[in-house]
Amino acid sequence: MSAADPAHATDPLNAARATGPLSDTDASRAAARSSADPARATSPLSAADTARAVERLRAAESSRRPCAPVRDLLGVTDQDAAYAVQAAGIQARTAAGARRVGRKIGLTSKAVQSQFGVFSPDFGVLLDDMVYADREPIPLDRFLQPRVEAEVAFVLGADLDSPTAHVADVLRATDFVLPALEIVDSRIADWDIKITDTIADNASSAALVLGSTPRRVDAVDLPGMGMVLEHRGDVVSVGSGAACLGTPAAAVAWLARAVARHGHPLRAGEVILSGALGPMVPVRGPGGYRARLDSLGAVHAVFSGPDGSTAASDSPQEGTRP
Repeated sequence: MSAADPAHATDPLNAARATGPLSDTDASRAAARSSADPARATSPLSAADTARAVERLRAAESSRRPCAPVRDLLGVTDQDAAYAVQAAGIQARTAAGARRVGRKIGLTSKAVQSQFGVFSPDFGVLLDDMVYADREPIPLDRFLQPRVEAEVAFVLGADLDSPTAHVADVLRATDFVLPALEIVDSRIADWDIKITDTIADNASSAALVLGSTPRRVDAVDLPGMGMVLEHRGDVVSVGSGAACLGTPAAAVAWLARAVARHGHPLRAGEVILSGALGPMVPVRGPGGYRARLDSLGAVHAVFSGPDGSTAASDSPQEGTRP
């Protein structure tokens, strides 16, 4: 979940900084974040509070009725507590038969990070029941308040298991990249979320659509890639690879380090959603969205109504080759 950040995009050094070691300043900020929430700093999240947060989010999803934020249980800044809730929720879904297929990165825009009062992205888990093929009908009633954003998906051909992984490691480990659309959806009413709410809610991830035009990573200009998202033939979002931490590869490097430090490194075969290339757009009814990514191709999300209708007049428009 992110938006274009032109100021950040124009500084190529930001991509290198994003993959560097934790500085003394960053460490001080991290300590400040921990101490900013005394209740959480002095009292770890109880098993009962974890269970209550998981159940609140699960009930919202199953009933299709958004819930109150979970920060009353987690605090506002305790990301470790929020990731514990996320992990418990994912464990419940995999125990019910879902299979992990990848990860997603959110908050890759500095502007959006500032809104949340954080200094780094967040991440979530992708499951097999979240994945749709290009143009495959997506039942709109599986979501509560969905939004769509365009991204680059990395499909790994090798493990990325180092807590010091950098951009070159990502490029070497990537089998191919695809155009992708992520459907983000908050289980929390009116998107009234702070950082702990969105992390606990699996980084607000709900589904993804993968394009069918794989490209070698060395055949595309990741930071220079332009993106246009269209709906009913109108342009509704624009962006570029540079808006995603300078380059989507830097976002994946950040993720590799973060999850390795959490003890769950990236593995060969995983699909990685690297973060939004432009602002996300609300989905207000059945119909189609098309994202065109320079040198990577197009990907289409087609939302269907309760009767299976996709509103043909609202389908993705063709005719312009990306």
